[in-house]
Amino acid sequence: MFSAMEKLEKQPCPVCGKKELTLMEDEIDVPYFGKTYVFSMKCSVCDYYLSDVEAVEQKNPVKYTFKVVNKKDLDVRIVKSSTATVKIPELRMSVTPGSSSEGYISNVEGVIQRFKKVVEGERDAAEDDGTRKSAKNLLKKIWKVECGDIPITIVIDDPNGNSAIISDKAIIEKLKVKK
Repeated sequence: MFSAMEKLEKQPCPVCGKKELTLMEDEIDVPYFGKTYVFSMKCSVCDYYLSDVEAVEQKNPVKYTFKVVNKKDLDVRIVKSSTATVKIPELRMSVTPGSSSEGYISNVEGVIQRFKKVVEGERDAAEDDGTRKSAKNLLKKIWKVECGDIPITIVIDDPNGNSAIISDKAIIEKLKVKK
């Protein structure tokens, strides 16, 4: 259930400096995960964009592993914070946290689409045939995953515990807090 979204407009953008940044915050209740804050900022001048999700309650580090074996598994809900690493070992793909890492709430298909978009960009920007061919082959594998023909594993590792794969089939490892 959504609450009233808070919105601040005409804020200074950290990239272009113009006062055209909109900040938004919303508190939502994510099933099996709890109350969660969703933050975003967007500049209408330079298109700077950043988003994140954060659980209301303090959480311990966590690692989720989920096997995608059919098309129905593409609908499984995923909560990813900006501090999480997402890996698809079978495709040798990963996204690690950093200054441009975003938090989001999506599903498995949406996560795959994010990876696909990066590979398409690499394919289109490639100046040599080898890189372009590798990207095309990877896109074929991603397409087979989307069709449910190739099983994959999605692993989300979050040191702040603000990520989740919401499925009874997900394997959850509670990690020890680093001191």
